[in-house]
Amino acid sequence: MRRDHWRRTNDALDPETAYAEIYRNVVMHEFPWDMNQALSFALFRTYAVPGIGALLDRTGEFTQRVQKRYDDTALLLEVPFSRGFEDPEARAAIRRINQMHHAYDIPDHEMRYVLSTFVVVPKRWLDDYGKRPLTPVEERASVNYYRQLGAHLGVRDVPETFAAFAELMDSYEAEHFGHDPGGRRVADSTLALLLTFHPAFASRAVEVFSRALMDQPLREALGYAAPPRPVEALSRRLLRARGVALRAFPARRTPKRVEDLPWIRSYPDGFRVEELGSFPARGCPR
Repeated sequence: MRRDHWRRTNDALDPETAYAEIYRNVVMHEFPWDMNQALSFALFRTYAVPGIGALLDRTGEFTQRVQKRYDDTALLLEVPFSRGFEDPEARAAIRRINQMHHAYDIPDHEMRYVLSTFVVVPKRWLDDYGKRPLTPVEERASVNYYRQLGAHLGVRDVPETFAAFAELMDSYEAEHFGHDPGGRRVADSTLALLLTFHPAFASRAVEVFSRALMDQPLREALGYAAPPRPVEALSRRLLRARGVALRAFPARRTPKRVEDLPWIRSYPDGFRVEELGSFPARGCPR
């Protein structure tokens, strides 16, 4: 397969109708590692919003059962784009997400913000570190995919363009980013889990590398110290060099599924979508 196979394939599709297929190609074929990393950093951004971070801390899911919660989140979010919104399993995944969300009093503006991070953070990551940026078709497909996901989740007033998503995310963070002890606990727990995805001897380097890739407003909100500037600059240069090197590799033939990732550990014998996630303990809803 030619190196530009997935770019050409996606650009030949209509992002107004084939957005799930285009987004699937982006996540599972063209940029599986990059999208996984970018979406992980998108989650960290949500922890820096006190209303979100504090609630996640109160549920205990991200501190006491962080591996399962990480796995469930990744598995549930993959189903709609891997199968399409009309697939029965995709409907079951969305139903489970709604069941969990409806157990809490989550403001609509927080749901819109979370959606915005899923649209904006991956594009900016690929602009900075990917082997190539998203094409206009892929960007539009991402917007349409998350608009449709938002509709299925009952989120109102979802932005219609990437520029509007970016404005929402940036303005929301400028207004709402702030330190909360619960958000910091959730971030610490998630970061500790991410460190287990790498050999133990590399844990310290991975932790510093992770902080180096966070922007200063995010670090300040979470209470993380900035690494030395040379370390931050080197970390970002290494990622850019990786992206350049990947331009020489052929296109991926087989999709990279979440359940195939070695750090998804909660279901060694398989799983049913209907059983993913959890219901809140008494006293957790705000």
